[in-house]
Amino acid sequence: MKRGLVFSAVLAIVGMGTAQAQENQLNVICSAAADWCNMAQAAFSKSSGVKVNMVQKSTGEALAQIMAERSNPKTDVWFGGTGDPHILAAEQEVTMEYKSPLLTQLYPWAQRQAAQSHYHTVALYMGPLGFAYNTELLAKKKLAPPKTWADLIKPEYKGEIQMANPTSSGTAYTAIATLVQLMGPDKAWDYLGKLHKNISTYQRSGLGPLKAAARGEAAIAICFVHDVPGERQQGFPLESVTPADGTGAELASISIVKGAKNLENAKKFYDWTLSPQAQQFGYAAKVYTIPSNPATPLDAKAPDLKKIKLIDYDYAKYGSAAERRRLIVNWERNVFSQPQ
Repeated sequence: MKRGLVFSAVLAIVGMGTAQAQENQLNVICSAAADWCNMAQAAFSKSSGVKVNMVQKSTGEALAQIMAERSNPKTDVWFGGTGDPHILAAEQEVTMEYKSPLLTQLYPWAQRQAAQSHYHTVALYMGPLGFAYNTELLAKKKLAPPKTWADLIKPEYKGEIQMANPTSSGTAYTAIATLVQLMGPDKAWDYLGKLHKNISTYQRSGLGPLKAAARGEAAIAICFVHDVPGERQQGFPLESVTPADGTGAELASISIVKGAKNLENAKKFYDWTLSPQAQQFGYAAKVYTIPSNPATPLDAKAPDLKKIKLIDYDYAKYGSAAERRRLIVNWERNVFSQPQ
């Protein structure tokens, strides 16, 4: 009898320890740049005392994991990555509604995106889509830098361009959705078919083409232009341009996973990422975006929205599961499967 009571007491103590340990941790999938992920992990852990278990995945991979785990979530927060898949996750109800106390402090475009998702996600920053180009490689090949989407399908650029694969990359999906909205579906698919003939490689992640252009493995990359100054700071001969005929922008987002096992810590992290103090880590990681909190000091290397022709990107429509599936299936069937 006594032995049974002692054993029960030990189990209770162990159980309390396990519960306490779970209360003091947080499981995060990060789809931002690696340095930003690492800085956010270290800074939040230091300020809160919460142990942050973080893994980096591309936007598409993160969404796939969260969808696969919906019956037994192992992730508490999805941090970063383009906004369209976060909207899709909201639609599929694998993320939960949460209105941060900081929501009303954010730019209207961030508040509008939150409302469109029924407050299942919110923007961390805005990042315009454009092109990066290797100045040395273009000069060597006597090629002019591209200035418009129309330029990219010129025959002289054959084999000189890289972009990511939209099945795994939020960057590439944003590009396809941008072109459909900019040109209309028929012209966009015709354009993407012509662009396909000039693409040398479709990379898994959106940063892949940019890194290739930096190393001289591609002359031009379709990418988010806020990532270019960081590569240039490392000595790579890169410049960027946003297409004069119009372009879209990502609203990189954060969402709390429905059924998060460390919910209170998830809310604390969510709120913290919207603060000016946390949003400055993007610049420390050499990611020069437009932070969603206007109280965050703007870095001089960030894109000047006054000089960029942005389309009225429909984040709700192109973040929906049906539209995303339709665009990706069309791209695989009508573009990717075609000969180059």
